[in-house]
Amino acid sequence: MTIHDNTDFYIRKPEVRKITGLSDTSLWRLEKKKLFPKRRRLSANAIGWLRSEILAWVQSRPVVNEEC
Repeated sequence: MTIHDNTDFYIRKPEVRKITGLSDTSLWRLEKKKLFPKRRRLSANAIGWLRSEILAWVQSRPVVNEEC
């Protein structure tokens, strides 16, 4: 099976951390404040996030002003 860029799929926490650069604690805090996409139960012992929602969240982050 080939996965194309326009195909949405679930990604697990290590991939979410890699894409966002956030720690487990930071992810948890943002989720608790409803500032990060909700995780989804994939099975009794597995969770994941939709790749498209994580990428959209990353794109929504403000650009850092160089003058700060």
